Amino acid sequence: MPMQYKFDIIAALKEKGYTSNKIRNEKIMSESTMQKFRTGEMVSTDNIARLCKLLDCQPGDILEYVPDENE
Repeated sequence: MPMQYKFDIIAALKEKGYTSNKIRNEKIMSESTMQKFRTGEMVSTDNIARLCKLLDCQPGDILEYVPDENE
């Protein structure tokens, strides 16, 4: 996939005070979305927008384009 996260999303959330328990208990994001962040899978733009709000950043601060070497 040519898109990837620029940093560890889970660590950034923890740094802002959003632990896995808090995210789950307050229903901020689903567990499946959190698992996708852990494994580096892409999530929906709605989840990227929510992440931007939580981290006070822009989508370009989170994602980067990496060309596929096979193309």
